[in-house]
Amino acid sequence: MVFLDDDIVVKKDLAGLWSINMKGKVNGAVETCGESFHRYDRYLNFSNPIITKSFDPHACVWAFGMNVFDLAEWRRQNITEIYHSWQKLNEDRSLWKLGTLPPGLVTFWNKTFPLSRSWHVLGLGYNPHVNSRDIEHAAVIHYNGNMKPWLEIGLPKFRSYWSKYLDYDQSFLRECNINP
Repeated sequence: MVFLDDDIVVKKDLAGLWSINMKGKVNGAVETCGESFHRYDRYLNFSNPIITKSFDPHACVWAFGMNVFDLAEWRRQNITEIYHSWQKLNEDRSLWKLGTLPPGLVTFWNKTFPLSRSWHVLGLGYNPHVNSRDIEHAAVIHYNGNMKPWLEIGLPKFRSYWSKYLDYDQSFLRECNINP
């Protein structure tokens, strides 16, 4: 199954994802190790002994937004139960604070196959330094962050990668005050 977040643009055919051998892993995702805040220690509470004994604080975080999930492996490895057990352990929020990424990080620990960065380029909603060549070659671009292209605070240099796919004649877009 291919998961696509609501703030992405699919620019190229994703059919090639089906032929990737994920080597028994459940989740296929692009790793985001390029910056210091993309490590496990930024998302999990390593002062908690459960976290300390289970994870490496310097391990690479991977991106949510465009993921490939092997559902046969998901069932075989009992991922739903793993997810629920981690959520139950974190009822008091001592393992991580709120958010969608931390429970995914703990659930898919050692179960994530690293995809080529050309599949998924991130940062268009917060990083004005994303390389334009990477954007051009990417299959999927992701406006993760607060500066979405449909908002006034969106990064102008990245807005056209989103807006070129819009049909401004659609009444929904006009009602939402989205204009060229």
